[in-house]
Amino acid sequence: MNNRPWNKVLLHGDSHELIKKIPDKFVDFLFTDPPYNIGKHSTGNIPLPGRTPMNNDVADWDHIDFNPEEWVEDFIRVLKPTGNLFIFTSYNMIGRWYSCLDHLFDTSQFIVWHKTNPAPKIFKAGFLNSCEMIFCCWNKRHTWNFISQQEMHNFVESPICMRPERLNSPKHPAQKPVSILKKMITIATNPGDIVFDPFMGVGSSGAAALALGRKYIGFEIDRSYFDAAYNRLNENDYTTRNTI
Repeated sequence: MNNRPWNKVLLHGDSHELIKKIPDKFVDFLFTDPPYNIGKHSTGNIPLPGRTPMNNDVADWDHIDFNPEEWVEDFIRVLKPTGNLFIFTSYNMIGRWYSCLDHLFDTSQFIVWHKTNPAPKIFKAGFLNSCEMIFCCWNKRHTWNFISQQEMHNFVESPICMRPERLNSPKHPAQKPVSILKKMITIATNPGDIVFDPFMGVGSSGAAALALGRKYIGFEIDRSYFDAAYNRLNENDYTTRNTI
């Protein structure tokens, strides 16, 4: 991969195997949204009197145990010394990511993403699920573009991904808004840098990276998600269009 003239690499398959194709210290920004392990806690559809039941499920892939510990070695191996590592996660997983990664980096922090339009609490018991987290790691002399004191709070806010940006088929339950991804990429990389997402889903991280003039490597195991990402990242007039 090091010796190829490329701008964009999209591969369908198991990231456990595909990540072995990436050379050591090759990636500028590992930016990903792996499973949250919340599927087994789902209460399923919520019946609503006189209305269609509210779908409270996530997806089949989130019912399979995801173990952060299995990914640390390769994540560290492919990341450049000046690189950054950002991982979308939830309350139940952030402690595991911290235990795996904090001692391997000079600094770790987290960002709270507040969703301004979360799903309502039908029975008004408990809090709305309106926040997700992004766990962040880096070493000294890492790439960093500080925007302003006001813009660099570890709190970002936006609606969840909605139409027309949100894909209808296939519908990915965790599709992230490109605006949030662009902000993270702008801060953590420079133009021409390589952004790597081993769980790219329908390709939102790629859409953000390529629109900002970065290079992109994306892996996805689900065929329908991969096809959607492939089509999405080739239909726009990006300056980086090669897929190998």
